[in-house]
Amino acid sequence: MTTTDPRPTGESTDAERARRGTGTRGTRAVGIATIVAMVWLVAFGLGFSPEDRDQRESVRLLYVHVPTIWLAYLAFIVTAIGSAMYLFTKKKSLGWDRLAGASAEIGTVFVAVTLVVGALWGRLTWGVFWQWDARLTTTALLFVTYVGYLAVRRLGGTHEQRARRSAVIGLIAVLEIPLVHWSVRLWRSLHQEATVLDTDGDIDMDGLMLFSLFVGVVAFSLLYAWLLMHRTRAMAMEDLLDDHGLDEALAARRAEDDTLPAAAETAANPASDPASESKGAS
Repeated sequence: MTTTDPRPTGESTDAERARRGTGTRGTRAVGIATIVAMVWLVAFGLGFSPEDRDQRESVRLLYVHVPTIWLAYLAFIVTAIGSAMYLFTKKKSLGWDRLAGASAEIGTVFVAVTLVVGALWGRLTWGVFWQWDARLTTTALLFVTYVGYLAVRRLGGTHEQRARRSAVIGLIAVLEIPLVHWSVRLWRSLHQEATVLDTDGDIDMDGLMLFSLFVGVVAFSLLYAWLLMHRTRAMAMEDLLDDHGLDEALAARRAEDDTLPAAAETAANPASDPASESKGAS
């Protein structure tokens, strides 16, 4: 008795599995939660939340502007943690380096969003897109610093050399975060001081405004987690591709998805096992 594989060719199977990308049940669950949170953010940010007495409708930009810079801070702190774990642990696992690199990429994108949305807010509030204000300038410097960090990661050398030099920069660059956050108090600034993370502990915001801001933080936190999971897995495949080629990278990716489902299918239907069929045929 002979059996035929219903799948067309091995090449098309590889293509099909490659199209799955880096998704898993976990990433899909986080992705769905992210979409739901984003829908809530749009509903509350544009619909339910009232306009501000002074800033009018432009206050709605803050529901994106504030969460993205907070999540950028978090992303760069994660980069520093991953860098420290790579440098100061005995194992020197490249997983920490991938975590640091992936988090820095996402944080850099979030800072870019912060700058763009902040420029729009400035145009509506101050009448100009840009001022060489302390907060704006230090945030732009933070962005340039991490663009430089990502450029260093692209330099030649082994994975270990890349991880070592990137880790040093990651630990130094994170020191800019306090400078950015406290810049409005260190120098005269047009930018308003912190509304929520204020040292005085007073939160001068309408209840729905505060809730909309909270929804924004949750939504962008989920987005950060979803992107981080995908990007770290993609980086692992890229490293495997560099070391062993496309076939082994695809095989490692397939093994992660197919081992358990294949074992479960074989256990549930022993007759479908090729080994069993060959024995029956003999």
